[in-house]
Amino acid sequence: MDHPSAICVYSSSKDEVASVYKDSAIELGKLLADKNISLVYGGGDKGLMGLIAHSCMDAGGKVIGFMPTHLQGIEKPDLDITEFYFVESMHERKQKMFERADAFFILPGGFGTLDEVFEMITWRQIGLHEKPIIFININHYWDPVKLLADNIISQKFASETHRTYFFFANSVGEAFGILKGLPKPSHAACAEWM
Repeated sequence: MDHPSAICVYSSSKDEVASVYKDSAIELGKLLADKNISLVYGGGDKGLMGLIAHSCMDAGGKVIGFMPTHLQGIEKPDLDITEFYFVESMHERKQKMFERADAFFILPGGFGTLDEVFEMITWRQIGLHEKPIIFININHYWDPVKLLADNIISQKFASETHRTYFFFANSVGEAFGILKGLPKPSHAACAEWM
């Protein structure tokens, strides 16, 4: 993929995580800005997601966030980003983030991160999109997901083809290298809620 206009990043909204993850979040935000690629994310001000958004904005990048109105009491919205939108539901948030992104990067995160990325993998599996999905495996964080995927495929709950729908990079820089080497999707995204 030569030059995506926007990348959706899934990650943690927790501040208590180790500095190795925070450093990677800051690096990712800066690189998005340097490469003139917009960040699409959930609109929050905390944790790794907040660090990515702040570092991208500080480096002159564009940041687009979507937050369900009911999360305002849980996640502090970052109203100082380039574009911020309140939406009605988590479903709408996911759909809007999907629509604005050309690819997905997944930094370490929790259950919400897994929910978001597995939905995008499933959408790819059923033919709703061909957008690249790349886990950024900082500090071997996503190794258990690699093992789970291998087990799912070896036990015939998914096919070998499905292994090609997502990738693992060991660093932020490697994620951009993988993305650059991938072909542009052959057709426009068509995902809609059923």
